[in-house]
Amino acid sequence: MSIVIWIVLPYLCLTVFVIGHVWRWRHDQFGWTTHTSQLLESRILRLASPLFHLGAFGVIGGHAIGLLIPAGWTEAVGVSEHAYHVVAVWGGAFTGAMMCAGLALLIARRRLTPRVFRGTTVADKALFATLGTMALLGMTATVGVNLIGPGFDYRESLAVWFRGVFWLHPEPHLMVEAPLVYQAHALGGFLLLALWPFTRLVHVWSAPLAYLWRPYVIYRSRVGAPPVPMPPPAVVRRASAHGTNR
Repeated sequence: MSIVIWIVLPYLCLTVFVIGHVWRWRHDQFGWTTHTSQLLESRILRLASPLFHLGAFGVIGGHAIGLLIPAGWTEAVGVSEHAYHVVAVWGGAFTGAMMCAGLALLIARRRLTPRVFRGTTVADKALFATLGTMALLGMTATVGVNLIGPGFDYRESLAVWFRGVFWLHPEPHLMVEAPLVYQAHALGGFLLLALWPFTRLVHVWSAPLAYLWRPYVIYRSRVGAPPVPMPPPAVVRRASAHGTNR
């Protein structure tokens, strides 16, 4: 059973992630957007969206460092395990709280604003449910296990298994011994990847990064005589009426 859960399922989710994006791009390019509802409600969105996105950036960055960089590498550059643990736990708790607060506001806004709720699709509901579950599991692991509880060194087990999946050498026995909340969080992450191509998350790949290095738009002043201003509508109507009477 562990082989199915910790080897077959991750590769199945990654396959759906890749093929699903290809299918979505070929058949639904007009739907490759955020499906923004800002015109329907902007007051709550103005607070919820930055909270969620900034928190998510921090959470993703923390996961990337913890899962992709071996513990030996951080120790080699002078970062002790204790220092890493303190920064990871408190940084993860802070950015995770930001993301959870933003996500809660986005869900409440979508449910309590009738015009926004009418535009909510089945994919949106599945996405918000998955993100909410993942956020809850992540905060439980960070705060409940590592901050308040006995702690768990995921860099020596979960992270090794995760890197092994992409190196085509997964070690399922490492995950069998992990706490249940970490197992659920890891599986939820791969299930989120499988769901990704069929939701509004595809807009991540269309972020306007080219704006960071495109040339500046130069505005030059107009050379020559200033343009003649348009006459007021009343003047135009009087002139038209005068021409008709003649």
